Amino acid sequence: MTFKFKSLIAGSVMAAALSTAFSAVPASAEEITYVSGAVGKAVENFAALVKPWEEKTGNKVTLVPMPASTSDQFGQYRLWLAAGNSDIDLYQTDVIWAPQLADHFVDLSAAAKDLAPQHFPSIIQSQTVNGKLVALPIFTDAPALYYRKDLLEKYGKQPPKTWDELAATAKEIQDKEREAGAKDLWGFVWQGNAYEGLTCDALEWVKSFGGGQIVEPDGKISINNEKAAKALETAKSWVGTISPEGVLSYQEEEARGLWQSGNAVFMRNWPYAYTLGNGDDSKVKGKFDVTTLPVGGEGDTSAATLGGWNVAVSKYSKHQEAAISLAMYLAGPEAQKQRAIAESNLPTIISLYDDADIAKAQPIIPQWKNVFLNAVPRPSAPTLGKYNEVSSKFWSAVHDTLSGNGSAADNLAKLEADLTDLKGDQW
Repeated sequence: MTFKFKSLIAGSVMAAALSTAFSAVPASAEEITYVSGAVGKAVENFAALVKPWEEKTGNKVTLVPMPASTSDQFGQYRLWLAAGNSDIDLYQTDVIWAPQLADHFVDLSAAAKDLAPQHFPSIIQSQTVNGKLVALPIFTDAPALYYRKDLLEKYGKQPPKTWDELAATAKEIQDKEREAGAKDLWGFVWQGNAYEGLTCDALEWVKSFGGGQIVEPDGKISINNEKAAKALETAKSWVGTISPEGVLSYQEEEARGLWQSGNAVFMRNWPYAYTLGNGDDSKVKGKFDVTTLPVGGEGDTSAATLGGWNVAVSKYSKHQEAAISLAMYLAGPEAQKQRAIAESNLPTIISLYDDADIAKAQPIIPQWKNVFLNAVPRPSAPTLGKYNEVSSKFWSAVHDTLSGNGSAADNLAKLEADLTDLKGDQW
């Protein structure tokens, strides 16, 4: 089919960005391999996303889907890159990985000199290591609290402002609905497995109780404090009461599965779950809304872990020109707009938040600006190449606490000691 690129983008600046993206395409067709995690309908959506680029360039893209767990993805990526694997041309990377994988990626600064200024500056900066732009943003992420507006209205409740309010509302609705026959209903689902997702959840709890950011921007280890311990003990109290015991093995998709089947009052999840929750196969279609995550108490502020995904070109690729062209397209306005409309992915191009087509198809996206006001970064910048170990030690301490293996205070004291040893003289 014929695809008219300029008809789908607004303004000459965006058109110029697409022109730049295709300028380096080689004359002969090439096979490009793209590796990415897969949640929801990511595989099907990716085929539609890259089709215009394939038709324009004559190249073909093969997607290599990875496990949904970001921890598993990172481990495999690091193995491939350390081995100089030339079979993978492009990697879809988490926002926190740039400092750890930068040496293996092509510097995109020159190629993206016109495109980069269209993105949120902070996100471009997060992918810049030692002056080199090692990955281009394709969408950003921040979680929110999903809630069943039909059930809250039924029982005269408002969306909770604090975690204690959430627990009380969740328990009341859960118990009354079970009495009425909804035996499988739970109050709150989230990501409790021992992986990077738990770092995200737990950072939000700790920060929203005023307990800091694990490691502060200046490199100081701050996690061992009473407010952080209170946050984790609060979360521990949910397990088996308003959250199923099995939540300790949940990742994003397990939480979404229970929620989308109509068996949860509240859910913590990322924006991708919004579109899927309103799909024709969803039992909660039209019955839910989202709001900012709760706070610990009076004077505290909500916290939403900053996420997001980027595309990096492997320096071991044998098809670097075509790979750079695809990276530019995926990070450009047309692909970001298509992702926003089809998957409710949040753009990193600022102007798209005022796009009428996106607002009509996904009215939640303009609203997500309020979530970003409370976004908190994971401590990948201050901990540099040691972030993965820091996160692993943190989520392990949190999971132990949630599982009843020691108190939060004891586990955080041990965590502080472990992080101090890991830090040494400096990160």
